[in-house]
Amino acid sequence: MKYALVNPNWTFNGSTYFGCREPHLPLEYGYAKALLEQQGHDVLIVDGQLDNLSRAEIKNQVATFEPDFTVVTTAPSYLFWRCAPPELRVPQDTVLDLQDISRTMVAVGPHGSTTPKATLKKLSVDVVILGECEEILPKITGNWHDVTSICYWEAGEPCVQGTPHTTDLNMLPALHWPQETIGRHHHHHHRFEAAPIGSGAEMETSRGCPYHCSFCAKENFRDRYRKRPLSVILEELDGLIAQGVEYVYFIDEIFLPNRPLLEALVEREVKFGIQTRIDLWTPPLLELLGRAGCVSIEAGVESISEEGRQLLDKNCKLSTEALSELLICAKKHVPFVQANLLDGKVDDPEAIEAWRQYLQNSGVWANKPVPLFPYPGSPDYTKKWGFPDDQAWERANEYYLQVYAEFSDIQDEQPLPLSELELKAIS
Repeated sequence: MKYALVNPNWTFNGSTYFGCREPHLPLEYGYAKALLEQQGHDVLIVDGQLDNLSRAEIKNQVATFEPDFTVVTTAPSYLFWRCAPPELRVPQDTVLDLQDISRTMVAVGPHGSTTPKATLKKLSVDVVILGECEEILPKITGNWHDVTSICYWEAGEPCVQGTPHTTDLNMLPALHWPQETIGRHHHHHHRFEAAPIGSGAEMETSRGCPYHCSFCAKENFRDRYRKRPLSVILEELDGLIAQGVEYVYFIDEIFLPNRPLLEALVEREVKFGIQTRIDLWTPPLLELLGRAGCVSIEAGVESISEEGRQLLDKNCKLSTEALSELLICAKKHVPFVQANLLDGKVDDPEAIEAWRQYLQNSGVWANKPVPLFPYPGSPDYTKKWGFPDDQAWERANEYYLQVYAEFSDIQDEQPLPLSELELKAIS
């Protein structure tokens, strides 16, 4: 069978989107391609974003390939499944372009994982995969009644079969990208200490998170914490370094202290960035992290008060003073350290600004608190409205537009309601 794995050329006009808008490696497609090829399938990745393809060029590449299955994702890459654009405008356009030249249309991503019936209707595809998609895509060549973690049409109605899938990371091989793909990957995600010289890349050393913060949309994918085997991580990393990659961003939801990995990184000429919780690190481990090549830390503090962190279910046992000390310690070893704050509406604005200034005086950047978007699939959404239904994304976006009159400093324009962004779903 032939599979076309399509990443659209994303646009975010009017979107309530907090993620980076630069192209990133579509890791989910890399894994899927490897597993599909192991089973003898022919696979083409069409990356509209990295290759800056027009809709016509994407359609032409898919048509020339003549796939049996055309897969369209609803988020720019695994890195942004947890903060995907709420609307399905770009995937809808992509499906419209490709449905007449594709035998079976498949949707993957966070929307189908959390609201499968609504996603099936909005995209008018044949089948939606729930959860992490790599291991499910090879199974849809058979009888769909025998496949779990999918939603498809049955007698004209959406039929959900099984629950969101959790991938066995031990079954995923090291990824090896074409040299031309790496050569076009100029972006160094969340790097600020120096201008890029060589190529950038993304990879993961683990997936999921052992914590359950109220704002994190990971209940239906990338939830349970799992580590990739060290040998596989190093094989993939060494391949990237050999291709001229200078900087790697580890997309792990939470980059936990891992001494064997850090010691292996010390021996390699590569710089990297991470997302983590600073309360899980000690001064000696932060020193090792710096020696290993880390040049960027994005640390989720979320609130300057213990009350605020408790409301967000951070399960943080350190005081704000202790967190500040660790952030300042990290800056001694890592060129760029950022403390992320969220707007939980419990902290005093003047106290926030004083804390930000205190950290900035020590070289640590702390952003202005980012408004909380209640993503479907997050505990925050469930607390407010219960289990996500077919109107979950509309409800969350409408709530955000009503509650936050002023928007984040990482948003360029006023977000719009989903009704103004999406095509009408089929009945």
